[in-house]
Amino acid sequence: MEKFDYLIIGSGLAGLSLALKVSQDSNNKIALVSKKTLSHSSTVKAQGGIACVIDSQDSFISHIHDTIKTGDGLCNEQVVNKLVVEAPIRINELIQYGVNFTKKDKDTSMFDLGLEGGHSHRRILHCDDMTGLAIETILLNKIKQCNNIKIYEYYFGIDLILDNHNTCIGAYFANTVKNCIEIFISKITVLACGGIGQAYLYTSNPDISTGDGIAMAYRAGANIANMEFIQFHPTCLYINNTSFLISEALRGEGGILKLKNGSTFMHKYHVMKDLAPRDIISRAIDTELKKSNETFVYLDITSKNKDFLIKRFPNIYYKCLQYGIAIEKDYIPVQPVAHFVCGGVIIDENGRTTIQNLYSVGETACSGLHGANRLASNSLLECLVYANRISVDSAQFLKRYYLKNNISFTKQYTFNNNSNSSIDINPELLLKIKSLAWTNLGICRSNKQITYAYNQITIWKNELKNYLRVSNKITQNVLELRNIINIVEMIAKCSTIRKESRGTYFNVDHLHTNSNIQNTIINIAEEGI
Repeated sequence: MEKFDYLIIGSGLAGLSLALKVSQDSNNKIALVSKKTLSHSSTVKAQGGIACVIDSQDSFISHIHDTIKTGDGLCNEQVVNKLVVEAPIRINELIQYGVNFTKKDKDTSMFDLGLEGGHSHRRILHCDDMTGLAIETILLNKIKQCNNIKIYEYYFGIDLILDNHNTCIGAYFANTVKNCIEIFISKITVLACGGIGQAYLYTSNPDISTGDGIAMAYRAGANIANMEFIQFHPTCLYINNTSFLISEALRGEGGILKLKNGSTFMHKYHVMKDLAPRDIISRAIDTELKKSNETFVYLDITSKNKDFLIKRFPNIYYKCLQYGIAIEKDYIPVQPVAHFVCGGVIIDENGRTTIQNLYSVGETACSGLHGANRLASNSLLECLVYANRISVDSAQFLKRYYLKNNISFTKQYTFNNNSNSSIDINPELLLKIKSLAWTNLGICRSNKQITYAYNQITIWKNELKNYLRVSNKITQNVLELRNIINIVEMIAKCSTIRKESRGTYFNVDHLHTNSNIQNTIINIAEEGI
């Protein structure tokens, strides 16, 4: 058992930026915990960039309007207003850290601002088409220079630890290298664990995105909201089941979606055509594919020459070239995939959850910023803003909160990644769950599909509960299976509550928007799952 002032679970932009902030007080003892290596996160895969009002022709009002419009009536307007205004401050901090956002040319101080779906102005700061990797590399280097940050890699969060006053005092972890359980006790615990994409058969998310943070909070009794709002990225490269995204920024630079016969189709679905918000484009592609019984559409960026494409999208250009696609002359095959969850652990404007001393940030959290659909490139910005707020708000607890020495632990685990349990050796069960979510809780849903998904996931959940009752021997696969079951259960529950179609949630049995339905809040505190 180890004790810390801060226990930060997750090493994407949210976790790294928070760790750097709180490390400025040299008295703070900080644990930064990663499921794999520190650099294994969704942040690394972020291509597009960070939305921020910088251009003199742009305005805060415009960014706020675009965010709220994309969120389809469910954004917390106060949250949006404050975040957009705070954005330039947080961007300047990244620049001070050493992040070199792409300029228009070498001899200018003007940034090369990108345009993405749902934005009415160019406001996307980027580092070529590898923004997340560039930022994470800078922050990781800084983290490794901080003496009061202790790094834990290959540690899988199992469950949160609460005292009898509903206060979070740490978490159980599985050390997946040493095959043992370790307990971390902390004054402040922060869930920065990323998203839930691996609950679906097709996703852009890395293999670690199994909803661990949201599931841990759910089992501990924190309030969860809006899990039905799953954003599907419309353009993932359709080759060899790759999770490689073709950035929305390509459409911002003139890319056009086309069917296999070469005809365009987005004009039939939205006035912004190929620059419509992601939910509109994903549904349009899904509709066209079902009509034609095809499996992908094309993205045509052949209007741009090779030099421009290599300069603006080097990573995408050479990745496609690996598969024999020269994008200056060849169309890119793409399909929609699960990308981002707009719901999560409910937090207030300071990042606090409904459990005392437990915070959440990034995709794990539901701040009210995204509403029913996230505006492109607002997610990295949200990580930066809320990491800063948590660092300020949590400091007050450190002065008056003392860790007890006589802590009792109610759960006992035996972890062995080499164990051969009946569930662990059945990879087909996880595949069935992911297929269930993709088919029944995907881009378009019906009441019948949602009910079927909920009933089926309840059966599998009970099977897992029964297994855990008779055996406390767990593996990483069992833990991930448990979390994904909880995530799919949450998505089905929230989908059952929302009797309308809004944003990323589309129900063929409820095509109209119901203004009386706001956030779908669920809560469960149940042992043994």
